[in-house]
Amino acid sequence: MNDVIKNTALFIGLVLVQVIVLNNILFWGYINPLPYILFVIIYPVKKDRGLFLLLSFLLGLCIDFFSDSGGVNAAATLFIAYIRLPLLKGLLRKPEIDFPVFTIFKLPFLRLLSFIAILTFVHHFILFGLEYFKLNMILTIFSKTFLTSIFTIILLILSLLFMDKNK
Repeated sequence: MNDVIKNTALFIGLVLVQVIVLNNILFWGYINPLPYILFVIIYPVKKDRGLFLLLSFLLGLCIDFFSDSGGVNAAATLFIAYIRLPLLKGLLRKPEIDFPVFTIFKLPFLRLLSFIAILTFVHHFILFGLEYFKLNMILTIFSKTFLTSIFTIILLILSLLFMDKNK
């Protein structure tokens, strides 16, 4: 299947799953997983970085629009999209990545888990930090970041395993 069609379907599917299903589910009345960042994780590295940043911003903006959250998802998603490539280079300990053959599915599990965990924790910390934006709410920010990140990481790993089996 064409990469454009795959990425478009993934973009639309993640937005729909997030806003229709997951935004209406709260675990323990407190935790709302945010697996829409899967788009940022599996978007091909070899593609145009400017387009990737624009698409990531639009993804966050779509989630903000349907969640009425005022741009915090767009800011957090854009930031993790911006740090994705330097983070990958750092985790792989390579100054350059062989773009034509690189795929996230070929990473060793521990490096993949580290990559997903770092992006997820950073995304959620920025998201909740901007959402609460008060110093006296720092414990709430940390607890929501940690708990929501754990559930999101589990969903992301399961999604990647499912996607890898289908290839």
